[in-house]
Amino acid sequence: MASGTARYLRYILFAFFGLAVIYFISSSSNQRLPTTIGGSTGWGGIPVKAGTTPAADAHPVAGTTPNTIPGLPPATAGGPRMNATFVSLARNSDLWEIARSIRQVEDRFNRKFNYDWVFLNDKPFDATFKKVTTSLVSGTTHYGEIPKEHWSFPDFIDQDKARKVREDMAQRKIIYGDSVSYRHMCRFESGFFFQHPLMKQFEWYWRVEPSIELFCDINYDAFKFMADNKKKYSFVLSLYEYVETIPTLWESTKKFMKAHPEHIVEGNSMGFLSDDGGDTYNHCHMWSNFEIGNLDWLRSKAYTDYFDALDKDGGFFYERWGDAPVHSIAASLLLKKEEIHFFNDIAYYHVPFTHCPTGEKTRLDLKCHCNPKDNFDWKGYSCTSRYMEINGLEKPEGYENQQD
Repeated sequence: MASGTARYLRYILFAFFGLAVIYFISSSSNQRLPTTIGGSTGWGGIPVKAGTTPAADAHPVAGTTPNTIPGLPPATAGGPRMNATFVSLARNSDLWEIARSIRQVEDRFNRKFNYDWVFLNDKPFDATFKKVTTSLVSGTTHYGEIPKEHWSFPDFIDQDKARKVREDMAQRKIIYGDSVSYRHMCRFESGFFFQHPLMKQFEWYWRVEPSIELFCDINYDAFKFMADNKKKYSFVLSLYEYVETIPTLWESTKKFMKAHPEHIVEGNSMGFLSDDGGDTYNHCHMWSNFEIGNLDWLRSKAYTDYFDALDKDGGFFYERWGDAPVHSIAASLLLKKEEIHFFNDIAYYHVPFTHCPTGEKTRLDLKCHCNPKDNFDWKGYSCTSRYMEINGLEKPEGYENQQD
């Protein structure tokens, strides 16, 4: 009997001890873990869910930098948005490369503004592409197929002549010289992307290609900046085009200028394109894999007349005219100088060139992670110095340290 009583007492003691341990662990965890009542805040009052606000008495956690909370961008930006979209030409096989680009754009800019994104392809997008990209974009995604007539040889192109040109360029090892799809892409980006039914609802566009990087925060609405400052075209990198790809592009341009003097505006940027008043082309162009621009300008009679003239001359297939020199020449001749903008503060990479903002203060303020030594702007093969000169703009402080 005594042994049975002792056994029960031991059970009661073990149970009491176990409850005490559980209580101790539970109370200690409540002291250490951040409160998440309502799912609103985490460590130091940082929002756990986008759109929520920190507690009024929240303070940075000891050991973190003082700007932890003030440095966080708002979940959304106030005020009206522009009628604008991102646009990407991509194939299903580009999914993970374009996903990387989307993540860069969303993290550095679009999570604050939630702009839409248009994806265009010469084939239907598959379910996986749509599912992944929709999950990454904070705005609404749109998926469109390119009409066959915008991604094929026009009837007036001599197919045999075009084939011989590609074979010759392949032997001379000219980049993309033997590619048919690259030529279709350049023609489409030059004259048709802004005419696609999905694009017709928008006034502004920002072109994004697979595998790009953005190195700095963009804390203002770049579309609104363009509209407020009456800009119609913009760039971050400029360079000289491969001469072998555009041997007759300037001759076609001069023919257009003679036929349509009404389209050539006063106060244009001819000085960016030519060293002799337009007799010859110096091959400078703005790299179009990044561009923010006005779609109404691209749909204007001046621009469409220029593209139609080039298209009929056949240089997209008989040579290898790129959309970058086409856009650049058009902007430089059909727009006033002040309507073209250089975004020094939008840090960008597309293989093999980097634009890293000149000026240490700018890089620190925008939390940039690019190496200023990689900045291409002031190298000998860049045309950005020429752009600054013709516009009477001072080069940013510190540019001397980034020259060759």
